[in-house]
Amino acid sequence: MLAKITAALVAYGPWGVFLIGFIDSLGVPLPATMDALLILIAVKAPERAYFTAFLAVLGSVGGNVGLFLASRHGVRRFVKSLSEPGEPQRFRLWFERYGLVTVFIPAVTPLLPLPLKVFVISAGVLHTPLGWFLAVILVARLVRYFGVAYLGIRLGSGAEAFLARNAWTLAAVVVAGAALSYLFMRWSARDRRQA
Repeated sequence: MLAKITAALVAYGPWGVFLIGFIDSLGVPLPATMDALLILIAVKAPERAYFTAFLAVLGSVGGNVGLFLASRHGVRRFVKSLSEPGEPQRFRLWFERYGLVTVFIPAVTPLLPLPLKVFVISAGVLHTPLGWFLAVILVARLVRYFGVAYLGIRLGSGAEAFLARNAWTLAAVVVAGAALSYLFMRWSARDRRQA
């Protein structure tokens, strides 16, 4: 059934990609991968590739924010007792320190099965500020989807093979960039505390 829904949405072109991005990011797994769809559109209609990437970003960001807000507000319905603010659990402390990096890496890395939805739900449950979450998802999806559209235009149908061959290299670059950003933020925060 989900395959039929995906095929119907793909028939709508860029607007179908928007809906696929929204539905998939909201937590309903669809069989089509956004990266493959963007490459396909970039190969068949390069003039529509960046518009499609823009709609994919909007759909994905909207779906992720919906999942984030649902997990933030829905947790009280399913969990009777939350830990008190003065007694943070180990995972909460870890996520407060590294959480948005764990959201950024799977959101920006194409063609690797990284569990983004788990970290989106964790960010919502642990009350990560919405503005920070939105900024991380937006930047990650802009880089990923516009990058994939660019590769589709430049490499044509070979873009997917290029991504598959270089998936771990891209992941390493993303992890290194995220680690450097994290270290810079910690260094800046330490300097502000000392001042």
